[in-house]
Amino acid sequence: MESAGEYDYIIVGAGTSGCVLANRLTRNRDVNVLLLEAGGKDDYMWIHIPVGYLRCIGNPRTDWLFRTEADPGLHGRSLIYPRGKVLGGSSSINGMIYMRGQPFDYERWAEVAGDDSWRWERVLPLFKRSEDHYLGASELHGAGGEWRVEKQRLSWAILDAFREAALETGIPKLEDLNAGRGEGSAYFEVNQRRGIRLNTAKAFLKPASQRPNLTIMTGCHVERLLFEETPQGKACTGVRFTGGGRAFTATAHRETLLAAGAVGSPQILQLSGIGPASELQRHGIHPVADLPGVGENLQDHLQLRMVFKVQGVPTLNTRATRPFGRFLIGLEYALFQSGPMSMAPSQLGAFARSSPQQQAPDLQYHVQPLSLDKFGDPLHRFPAFTASVCNLQPTSRGHVRIGSADSYAPPKITPNYLSTEADRRTAASALRLTRRIVAAPALAKYRPEEVMPGPQFQSEEELAHAAGLVGTTIFHPVGTCRMGKAGDSLAVVDGRLRVHGVGRLRVVDASIMPFITSGNTNSPTIMIAEKAAQDILAGQA
Repeated sequence: MESAGEYDYIIVGAGTSGCVLANRLTRNRDVNVLLLEAGGKDDYMWIHIPVGYLRCIGNPRTDWLFRTEADPGLHGRSLIYPRGKVLGGSSSINGMIYMRGQPFDYERWAEVAGDDSWRWERVLPLFKRSEDHYLGASELHGAGGEWRVEKQRLSWAILDAFREAALETGIPKLEDLNAGRGEGSAYFEVNQRRGIRLNTAKAFLKPASQRPNLTIMTGCHVERLLFEETPQGKACTGVRFTGGGRAFTATAHRETLLAAGAVGSPQILQLSGIGPASELQRHGIHPVADLPGVGENLQDHLQLRMVFKVQGVPTLNTRATRPFGRFLIGLEYALFQSGPMSMAPSQLGAFARSSPQQQAPDLQYHVQPLSLDKFGDPLHRFPAFTASVCNLQPTSRGHVRIGSADSYAPPKITPNYLSTEADRRTAASALRLTRRIVAAPALAKYRPEEVMPGPQFQSEEELAHAAGLVGTTIFHPVGTCRMGKAGDSLAVVDGRLRVHGVGRLRVVDASIMPFITSGNTNSPTIMIAEKAAQDILAGQA
């Protein structure tokens, strides 16, 4: 086995958090960093054209091609579970939506971690640090950072009508969904630069790649972490990985930072002997640290897609299913980087409450001027729009567990969607609320007709059943290495993201979230990496 060298820090995964870590840590020219990525370079054209996510998800060049186990809550269906396998990770294939969540999300984190540095007023400056908002610096937004935030370059009458209908239903209009004001609707802001996707590889890694203290290796599959016994107990010394048909080890003198995501990080920990001891022994893996929480606490936003056929208003269905319409769409993007090819997967957002008793919004809408049976299928040939609604704070919990000791075998992903009565009740309420919005005067003039799941579902039980038929992931898995206090039996990392009971090892990605954020999860993951880098550089190891 060959040596790939000795470093101060090894980062496993050049995804959303790994690119930020590499940038921030290598600003200190006195440290050298190795960044390992299983995928390849982000030089595939369709990564950078916003609508290209349709070509990237399900493509082995850019996606790990994970699937969930058959899910009882979804009537036995197995779902695709896209995770980016390329520089930039899931920021190279995601929906580009810039969302932070609500302030109370981070107050909950701080309580669970026993660490006030996670409170909203402490993490807001971290969001602003990396942000380059199109309106410039303000109390809520940053300017001059790497993470560009822009308005979308499109307009649809059907989306404007949905927003008016939401207002008529009691959901106010907002100018900024990231202002922490809770309930309301607005067009999503996106991580693009003049109609072109901005991923973390371009934003954070490219500027750092010229630094002599950063080594980037792609096509490198990490098989396991390496350890040594110290007077303080077990400590991580580096990693073993393969690349180009050869096997390597690399040594980290200060820390190894796992940034492989909510699926990859718990998988690597378990393969390395960190996890539930009985589960590891079942696969012939000697336990290094018995941490029952590794792989548990999986949370995701389940979107309930409702499709409505309309009349008298244009939608993408009718434009994109005609050859001349497709030509004009391509021409508009080629000339102006605008129009449907610049679209994020969802354009209009809204936050609402599933019941008056909710003190804060617990539902998020992603509204689109198009419809299809399922992701990857062709658009319907009739004019329609889709209103997807998800439960922001699900109580269902799943898990990610290795299926064998083979590091190349995909892990078993079991989300357990709709496995609690509270989640089924919220799902039924969400479908009812969507129907009320669509029946409001602003939309009624387009004579909307429910196509999916269909008006035959009416009772509480029928609507919960329908949710299992139409529900699908919106690609926000988190929580599988969650942070918590030392006495918390399911905590994997502490408030500074250090793995409990193992020295010189941190997890820095969406897996550390104890609770999922109230909204899209990519930019909160950037904030997590900002905070971890700040802690590391401040010597708080």
